[in-house]
Amino acid sequence: MPIPRATLANPSDRRSDRAATPMAFVQAIVIAYQQRGLDPAQALAQAQIPPARVADPAARITAAQMETLSGAAMQELDDEALGWFRRALPWGSYGMLARASLSAPTLGAALKRWCRHHGLLTPDVTLAVTTSGDVASIALTEHRPPGGDGSLREFCGVSVLRNSHGLACWLVDSRIPLLGASFPFAAPPHAEVYRVLFDGPTVFDADQTAIHFDARYLALPVKRDEAAMNQMLQRALPIQVRPYRRDRLLVQRVRQVLMTQPLDAHNANDLAALLNTSARTLHRQLKDEGATLQALKDEVRRDRALDLLQRTTRPIKQVAEAAGFQNQKSFMRAFKGWTGVTPGEWREQQPAVPARPRPVG
Repeated sequence: MPIPRATLANPSDRRSDRAATPMAFVQAIVIAYQQRGLDPAQALAQAQIPPARVADPAARITAAQMETLSGAAMQELDDEALGWFRRALPWGSYGMLARASLSAPTLGAALKRWCRHHGLLTPDVTLAVTTSGDVASIALTEHRPPGGDGSLREFCGVSVLRNSHGLACWLVDSRIPLLGASFPFAAPPHAEVYRVLFDGPTVFDADQTAIHFDARYLALPVKRDEAAMNQMLQRALPIQVRPYRRDRLLVQRVRQVLMTQPLDAHNANDLAALLNTSARTLHRQLKDEGATLQALKDEVRRDRALDLLQRTTRPIKQVAEAAGFQNQKSFMRAFKGWTGVTPGEWREQQPAVPARPRPVG
């Protein structure tokens, strides 16, 4: 399994002829050749990259060019890590890791296995899956500068994290939106491409190299089998550019935001921004999941209203406001549509429930 080529578009996308991949990643591959005393000319020619352009920091290449260059370099150097580590990772090393993770019951178990086995390939870096509250992270710790002198540090960090993320998405057949990424180096001149490489904000000069996502994805079952693995390994790049429309936790994530941040999610644009996507994509993905934003809003409002009516003695007007309604009249109308009775009538029908204690302080 070739390690990820840090490209910015799906090569199968009709727009993949747009040159967006920074030349810095090409320069990193050229450095790997130089470290071995080899000439990258043939690989550059295969990718149709003029040698004179390699030194131009403003130049860009397409995703397809980067895939061709990376594949040629990995085979010529017999190193899927492209010079990052003291010990070369022979062709097939990352495929072996992927196969070892395939039998795991959940994504969390698969990623932990992936990280543990990665340490068997090289002691130069350590990968680890951690959780803190609702956030899961895949972090890379360096024990030796990538490339020996740190010259390949950026390409190494970006590629290993994108490889891990792409494999995670593929294993559960789901888009896993990132909450953000962090890197311990200064923002490079091409920092704008990180908005495409990683969802969410990217933080530079950070304490660690890591990506972060909703921890609930770790509980998703692994969906792939051996046949799917064999097919994927024939051309692994597409899994690195997240060609997944489906997000298996999207409905849960939308519901949680509506419940916990109702004032910040008044409309689709605001909600989409909180989920690191666009309103159009949000509506499309919810449709793929058989849901609509309005239905989810109604569900959250109803549950909130029922809870407040049963557990508190708040006036109906305050319940309506707390449930997200503009006025009491619209709340009354919606509530009768949900239950067939008015809020006051519903409250009278419920058994007494002790009120929740008020927080101290």
